[in-house]
Amino acid sequence: MARRKKGSPVHGWLILDKPLGATSTQALGAVKRIYDAQKAGHAGTLDPLATGILPIAFGEATKTVSFAVDGEKAYRFTVRWGEETNTDDAEGVVTATSDKRPTVADIEALLPDFIGEISQTPPAFSAIKIDGNRAYDLAREGEEVVLEPRIVVIDELRLVEVPDERTAVFEAECGKGTYVRAIARDMGRALGCRGHVIALRRTRVGPFSEDDAVTLDELRDAAAPENGGDIGQFLLPVEAALDDVPELAVSQQDAANLAMGRSVLIRGRDAPILSGPMFATCKGRIVALGEIEKGALHPTRVFNLG
Repeated sequence: MARRKKGSPVHGWLILDKPLGATSTQALGAVKRIYDAQKAGHAGTLDPLATGILPIAFGEATKTVSFAVDGEKAYRFTVRWGEETNTDDAEGVVTATSDKRPTVADIEALLPDFIGEISQTPPAFSAIKIDGNRAYDLAREGEEVVLEPRIVVIDELRLVEVPDERTAVFEAECGKGTYVRAIARDMGRALGCRGHVIALRRTRVGPFSEDDAVTLDELRDAAAPENGGDIGQFLLPVEAALDDVPELAVSQQDAANLAMGRSVLIRGRDAPILSGPMFATCKGRIVALGEIEKGALHPTRVFNLG
């Protein structure tokens, strides 16, 4: 006899505005408890000192997490000049200092060097695995962590505010694998003044933005019996992460075949020219995600929403 899963079969996306100080795992756990959900995962880790968009997938939505993780991300972050730390943020120990302070002109002249495809060495305190161990665990144990540079893509990097000579506020739009802390560290080195992140907020992950976000306090308030307990209002559909993937409506018969993992022929005048990733729906419910090739949809993920 199969073991009964604990919790409720919740499906969909919850876009959390992660609070300061909480790890992504702690935030995920809190949301999972509020929804009493059987299964949940998050799309893209945020450091404890970071706030902002943490997309959380419930149930069948976990099958689409990779689409959110691979999507472009946007950040607003504050850099403190004059000190570099071993974590590249305010949690770390100062490892280098400088009396130099960059001018606005200095910073503006540097920004083009950090836009486009650039080589970036991730922070030693990061979630990257080395021989099965997280880099930050090795670093905390005092081991020397050596990470190889890799190519990342930064689409935009803007200076938006200079509150004082020691502080600058930036906005960035970048691809998967980019570390904002590394941007701050490398800008400080290039400017000869050193630097680290003192505030970081993620404002977008793929199709999810601050307009979609809800705080833990808002969730807890809504979950209270005296307020009606309506937390379903915050859930986005399973296919919300598939913003850039075309939708294909299929018949009930085709939906049944897709649910069994079988390919189905694409009918209609435009069928021969369709190709690439696509998700299928039947009567407004997602059925499968797959690839269209030679006039047929080949399912790679099937969804069971009960």
